[in-house]
Amino acid sequence: MSSNTGQTASKTCQICVSASGSHYCLECEQYFCDNCKGFHKRQRGTKHHQFQSSSEVIPEGKSKCKDHNEDESFVCNTCNVAVCSSCVTGSHSGHAFSKLLDIISQLKETNTTDLRSKVHEATQNMKQIEEGLKAFDVKVEGIVKAITEEGTKIKAMVDKCISEKIALVKDQSRKERDKLTKLLEDTQMDLEAGRDLDKKIHELNNTRNDGKLLQSLQKLTYNIAKLTVKPIPEFPNIQYTAKSATDNDFKQLFGNYIISEMRTQHTTNRERELPSPKR
Repeated sequence: MSSNTGQTASKTCQICVSASGSHYCLECEQYFCDNCKGFHKRQRGTKHHQFQSSSEVIPEGKSKCKDHNEDESFVCNTCNVAVCSSCVTGSHSGHAFSKLLDIISQLKETNTTDLRSKVHEATQNMKQIEEGLKAFDVKVEGIVKAITEEGTKIKAMVDKCISEKIALVKDQSRKERDKLTKLLEDTQMDLEAGRDLDKKIHELNNTRNDGKLLQSLQKLTYNIAKLTVKPIPEFPNIQYTAKSATDNDFKQLFGNYIISEMRTQHTTNRERELPSPKR
């Protein structure tokens, strides 16, 4: 069998040696034309072989077992490492094994599903935070307006008190608004981190299925598990209760407002410390 480098250079069907080899069999490491590929997929022993476009073939060959210099085609589930067929009957005898391609396919699917779920959750959280932020601003403005209207009735005698009350409302509400803004920024960072991991998934999807890819996918699995999406807090609220008083006690004319502080929900199970993948 010719080397992968030679195959990439020629890209001619290695079965009929005449048509263009537009398909590449990952198991046989050979180029196939359309007709030869169809025949290959109809054979009992090769009908489950996986193909990819020859233009996407990576020149480097499969990673070799450092002990036996053979292709790593299996994964030792006991040791969580890629091994060759000699390792199966040798140093890893008696262990549980899976096909390398099966594990890689499973990891790709799991990573994509988990990441999409977290990105979706972060996106929904961001929308709710933005809506909560807008609603809180409207309530704050409503309280400011109520204080101003009540202060206008008291005229010049209470102008100073009006300013003090408004300033206090804005100062305290600004703290809660800043918390929401900070949470929105953190959620945006989580979303960007998820998008970066999504790009990494696409990069690895075009990488040869071998031990190195297994390690990269395991690391990616770890990083995706570490990615946390902050839960939606209980949004702050503000109320104002008007009250009456005499001219001699004008300060008592102003009602009281209440701002409920933003409270973060309990930490989710996904934020617990996770073990690093074995190398």
